[in-house]
Amino acid sequence: MKKIFTLFIISLISISPAVAETGQFDFDRWNNILNQIQNRAVQEKIDDQVINDTIQDAAFVPKIVWRDQNQPHFKMPMPEYIETRVSEERIANGLDKAKKYKTLLRRTSKKYGVPSEVLLAFWGMESNYGDFKGKHKISDSFLTLIYEGRRQQFFTEQLIDLMKIASKNKLKMNEIRGAYDGGMGHLQFMPSTLVRYGADGNRDGKVDIIHSIGDAMASAGNYLNKLGWNLDEKIILEVGLPENFDTSLCDGKTKKTSYQWAELGILYAPNSNIVTGLLCDPFAVPSEEDALVRKAYLLYPNFYLIKRWNNSNSYAIAVAVLSEKLK
Repeated sequence: MKKIFTLFIISLISISPAVAETGQFDFDRWNNILNQIQNRAVQEKIDDQVINDTIQDAAFVPKIVWRDQNQPHFKMPMPEYIETRVSEERIANGLDKAKKYKTLLRRTSKKYGVPSEVLLAFWGMESNYGDFKGKHKISDSFLTLIYEGRRQQFFTEQLIDLMKIASKNKLKMNEIRGAYDGGMGHLQFMPSTLVRYGADGNRDGKVDIIHSIGDAMASAGNYLNKLGWNLDEKIILEVGLPENFDTSLCDGKTKKTSYQWAELGILYAPNSNIVTGLLCDPFAVPSEEDALVRKAYLLYPNFYLIKRWNNSNSYAIAVAVLSEKLK
């Protein structure tokens, strides 16, 4: 296999003249990365065409480095986050998808033990039901982030897994597009997640969560099933937080039975021995029905499984709320 470094440099300069002109870009480091990826891919017995498509057309994308270094660090209040992510439009679109893909969703739910509305909620949260899957060439995203160096080993492994996926499923690397950080397809899976949990939902012999909704839903169902999703259990339950409640218990990490929460004054907690966490939005205000009560959530084990998908309390609450709206 030839190493055509001239093509790499031309591709780089054509995309990023500013980097080349300032002398800040280290061509030796870039070429060394490409060499290492190529050698690793050969060792992993990845298809030659996949390797060529990854290496020959490689391009450094400065905008990706900028995005990675300028991620927003503000924390949106939970009610605002939920209102934004669980919009009336998203609910309506989700209900339309539920009708359109009723058979597919029912079959997937039955096979993996995950409710259709939960699969829909993840789909809606991750890509707005496939409308926003990302346009970045993912192999270039990973190469750029490897060069940046902040999480070099992580993104190296993601790129190798992506190449394995393309090789196994006969996908064209130049057509695998997604988010700037490598999330791809209807579910924005990272390659390492797809390698481990990807499933062939449309039974065509390959796994393609970018173009196949069947594969995307099957992969989501398989992932949640392997994490231990309990079909017969809630995700969250809205409860009331009384005045003067010890909010140090309201961290989502402290866990008690519903009986124990009720003994501490939590309103509307069911009579149950199921161990749950408690999450209280620090930005929440008392409800109109009772000025002394603020909204809070009991968190069931399924909630914590959602956090293994995305480790954000607000995200997990939004998935739970959206799934209820899509029943």
